[in-house]
Amino acid sequence: MARRHEQTGFLRAWAFALGVMSSMASAAIVEHIFNVENATVRKLCHDRVITAVNGALPGPTIQVTEGDTLVVYVFNKSPYNVTIHWHGVLQLLSGWADGPNYFTQCPIRPGHSYIQKFTITKQEGTLWWHAHVSLLRATVYGALIIRPKSGHYPFPTPHKEFPIILGEWWNGNVIDMQNQAQALGVPPANSDAYTINGRPGDLYPCSRKHTYKLKVVQRRIYMLRIINAALNNQLFFKIANHKFTVVAVDASYTNPYVTDVVVLAPGHTVDVLLTTDQTPGAYYMAARPYVSAQNAPPPNNTATTGILIYDKLHYTSPIMPLLPALNDTPTAHKFSSSLTSLVGSPNWLPVPTKVDEQMFVTIGLSLSPCGSTATCKAIPNIPSLRLSANMNNASFQVPTRLSLLQAHYFNVKGIYTPDFPDQPPLKFDYTNPANSNNTAFAFAPQSTRVKQVKYNATVEIVFQDTTIIGAENHPMHLHGYNFHVVGQGFGNFEPVKDRKKFNLFNPVIRNTIGVPVGGWAAIRFQANNPGVWILHCHLDSHLTMGLATAFVVENGPTPSSTLPPPPPDLPQC
Repeated sequence: MARRHEQTGFLRAWAFALGVMSSMASAAIVEHIFNVENATVRKLCHDRVITAVNGALPGPTIQVTEGDTLVVYVFNKSPYNVTIHWHGVLQLLSGWADGPNYFTQCPIRPGHSYIQKFTITKQEGTLWWHAHVSLLRATVYGALIIRPKSGHYPFPTPHKEFPIILGEWWNGNVIDMQNQAQALGVPPANSDAYTINGRPGDLYPCSRKHTYKLKVVQRRIYMLRIINAALNNQLFFKIANHKFTVVAVDASYTNPYVTDVVVLAPGHTVDVLLTTDQTPGAYYMAARPYVSAQNAPPPNNTATTGILIYDKLHYTSPIMPLLPALNDTPTAHKFSSSLTSLVGSPNWLPVPTKVDEQMFVTIGLSLSPCGSTATCKAIPNIPSLRLSANMNNASFQVPTRLSLLQAHYFNVKGIYTPDFPDQPPLKFDYTNPANSNNTAFAFAPQSTRVKQVKYNATVEIVFQDTTIIGAENHPMHLHGYNFHVVGQGFGNFEPVKDRKKFNLFNPVIRNTIGVPVGGWAAIRFQANNPGVWILHCHLDSHLTMGLATAFVVENGPTPSSTLPPPPPDLPQC
């Protein structure tokens, strides 16, 4: 349920309690009610109870204009703890609304509610929202579309726009699946299907009648707002016989880039222009995984499909695109490394040239003890170990007594330590394949260590993938900020040689970067948003295993650079 400008008496009372002021002439208050509740759906020949928002999969698409204030009334009517995260929203001075579980808030318990209120500032484009507790984002997600205040795009105005949300589907209960995986010390099982706008498509059983269909007219330009809402899979996306022009990623404009394949890590959004210049007919759109992980179980290599239909034609057999191989790293890397930002476009910022905080962060899998209650099966013949993940050999342990942001704001000791290392404790040949068999490198202690930085400091991070246990492309997502991707490549990062190749003119601006498998990626951002901001791998299994940390950004010198107090209804632990 959404409401713009006008309010019911019930919503008006809540808005008044929040101190919501009347909107300015150029902005509006956009309100939504999110009822997070169980719903029964039928897919792949099975009836299944899922957790969803307002009974829909995907959940409601939220449309706002830059400058609007979004107020979302979240009622948790499900049997599980819930939080809602607004993926990619900068949350300037509104970190209490960001949503990651135990980072900026404690979860919304069953039967409780929370009002998330924030202003969309200096952003336009495609973002999305999703649950940030457990694996609930498998079914709790939806699009967030931010329209330009000017009413104009820096590219041809499309005839129509369509959100294309890619996801995953499990026939089982995802919470039960995660609990079992944690008990065994292994990642969760692979999904049973991939989806386009919640629908598996023709190639899956009992799905033909419910395939997503996109109806178009010949010789028109359409915008597809593509979102990867999958939990654990990067995805290739194609439409048979058609090319795309990429015009934005992660709500940041790009120089137009023509391609016949789009590659998205979990969390990525890509806006493309599609020209319907082919012979009228029916064409499959399809997505299948890009699998970079080494020494991993075989993936689900099926494909989800939708159908692009010209001019309301009846069709019998749509044309199928030739999808890349599952392990086609060259295609994935070409796409990500070819994108550049559109200099001078709305909200574009130049690359910071003076670096105050320089970090070199190794990322990858590791091992940790099972604990007294677990029955681990991660390592054959060694039942006392579980798979974990780490950054600079620190495997993040999520607090449960208080959120990090509360601990920071109220200066509560004992929740975290501000000593996350800027360098790994040991230097070695990070991408040597022999590391996968060397358990001496594999143990990473659990801790709740964060990085504390001064307000307005410029931070540079070089992420270095490692081959411990096995190399993998890791999508690293930073909350509260966009960043410039100044460089990326394969092998070990070599500071002298690789820094000379940094793009300091027009690097792509993102909120999530896929660090190349067996390689590195360098980012820069200016810490001008006080609060606590999680940095984590957006493969959900790796986040739960500890591939995360957080930036504690101190207040600035003025009220306009100071984090305000928490709202009165902030969920408590």
